[in-house]
Amino acid sequence: MSTFFAINPTTVCSIARSSFFSRTANLSGGSPSFSTVNVRFPFRFPFRRLCSSSMVNAGVDSGMDDIQRRLMFEDECILVDELDRIVGHDSKYNCHLMEKIESENLLHRAFSVFLFNSQYELLIQQRSATKVTFPLVWTNTCCSHPLYRGSELIEKDHLGVRNAAQRKLFDEVGIKAEEVPVDEFIPLGRILYKAPSDGKWGEHELDYLLFIVRDVNFCPNPNEVADAKYVNRSELRELLRKADANESGIKLSPWFRLIVDNFLFKWWDNVEKGTLMDVADMKTIHKLV
Repeated sequence: MSTFFAINPTTVCSIARSSFFSRTANLSGGSPSFSTVNVRFPFRFPFRRLCSSSMVNAGVDSGMDDIQRRLMFEDECILVDELDRIVGHDSKYNCHLMEKIESENLLHRAFSVFLFNSQYELLIQQRSATKVTFPLVWTNTCCSHPLYRGSELIEKDHLGVRNAAQRKLFDEVGIKAEEVPVDEFIPLGRILYKAPSDGKWGEHELDYLLFIVRDVNFCPNPNEVADAKYVNRSELRELLRKADANESGIKLSPWFRLIVDNFLFKWWDNVEKGTLMDVADMKTIHKLV
C-alpha cells in the first residue's frame, strides 16, 4: 500500500512503507576504553523501568501530534551508562523529559547519520514542526535512536545501530533500505552530550556518528522532516553563519553543531579522499558540552 505525503503545496511524494521485524540475537562485544568521564552507574544488568510518569502525563500532552505522541509512548529507547553499557530501557517519552534526565541521569543510545552523494555534498534536513524536541531546526541527514529490540541491540560491529539507521532513513527521509546497505555505514566515533530543548524536553544521548557515501533517492516524510537538501562545505558554512547571526530564523540542532564544530569539516576531507576508515575511533567516547 502506498501512502501519499504532501511536502509543500506543489510537491507530493509517494512513499511505499514496509514493516521491519525484530530478530532475536545474542549480545556480544567488550567494554570500550574511556578515560574522560567518571562512571556513575553501579549496575550492569538490564532492567525494566515502569513508565508510570508517562501514563500520568498522557493527558497533559493531549495537544501533541498523534503520530509523534504514539512514537513517544510506544518506542523503547536503550538506556546505557557513560561507558555505553546497556543498563535497561525506557519509553522515548521518559528519556526526553528534562525532569527525568536530571533526576535519574537517564542516558540513552542514539545515532546521527551523515550521508554524502558522489559529489561529496552532505544531505541535511530541517526537522518537522511536529517534532517534540527541537522542531524546525536544521540538522544532519538523520538523527534517531536504536530501539530495545533484537535487531537493534546487536553489539558486534555496531550492527544494531546500523540496522536502526537504515530503518530511520526510510521512516524519515524515504530512502529505501537497498540504497543504504547496513555494511556501508562507517561508524566514526561516539559523543556524549546533554541539551535542553525547552523547559520540559531535552536530550541526553550517547550518539554514534555514522558516515555513508551513496547516491540515493529521497522523499521526506512531512511528519518528520520539513525540508531536506544537499549542501557543500561553503553552503554549510553560510548556514552556520546565519544561525550564529540569528538570521532568517535559522537554528541548528545542538548535536549537529557539536559535531560540526569538533569533527565534520576535517572528516569531510576524508570523505573526498575515500579514507574515512583512517579516522574511525570507536574506542573513545567524547564528552562534549
